[in-house]
Amino acid sequence: MKKLGIIGGTGPESTIDYYRDVIAGWQAREGTRDELPEFFIYSINMYKIFQLLEADKSGELADYLAEAADALRRAGADFAVMAANTPHIVFGEVQAKASIPLISIVEAARDEAQRLGLGKVALLGTKFTMENDFFKIPFHEAGTDVIVPDEEQQRYIHEKTLAELEKGIVEPDTKAEFIRIAEGLIREGGAEGIVLGCTEFPMILKPEDLPVPLLNTAEIHIGRIVGRMREDD
Repeated sequence: MKKLGIIGGTGPESTIDYYRDVIAGWQAREGTRDELPEFFIYSINMYKIFQLLEADKSGELADYLAEAADALRRAGADFAVMAANTPHIVFGEVQAKASIPLISIVEAARDEAQRLGLGKVALLGTKFTMENDFFKIPFHEAGTDVIVPDEEQQRYIHEKTLAELEKGIVEPDTKAEFIRIAEGLIREGGAEGIVLGCTEFPMILKPEDLPVPLLNTAEIHIGRIVGRMREDD
């Protein structure tokens, strides 16, 4: 079994989900509940990530994340993941600096969109995720166009993500507005699927809420993680 290292805390709610769902996924593939995988979690400061992005200090952010990855390698991890979408803005730089291989949540989600045959998807996430191209470019290169909400909607989604979802809070009014935004992207933008580009979004958007597939990036990522863990040394 290859040992996993999770860079977590980005935010805490989704890190808990990764911990629980990695174990569940491992046990499902092994066909037993009498065995637990051994892995490591390095919890970092989510707010430092946002501060560095706001200050346009992507180099410092890459260093911060690479240091966490290297700490996991020293602990005994064979590979690492960042348990959030936003830090993948600097995924390439982190992989270049880190001494351990990483699995990308973006690449995993792109491959799932291809598997589903989606020609256009709408991306919801933090403002950093929606404003930047780290999702759009690999999806486009694979034949899937990516659209995002307008600026006012992006601001609303970002503010509610930080003020509520990152703290584990789901307000009915916020859920209704998230659904309204997504429905507009489907109806007017032609989106054939919705990418939940924040690992907290499965708390607020469920498959039954919308008439198109939801790409739960955390769930997709975890599936790939468990597959890597089960590889022989």
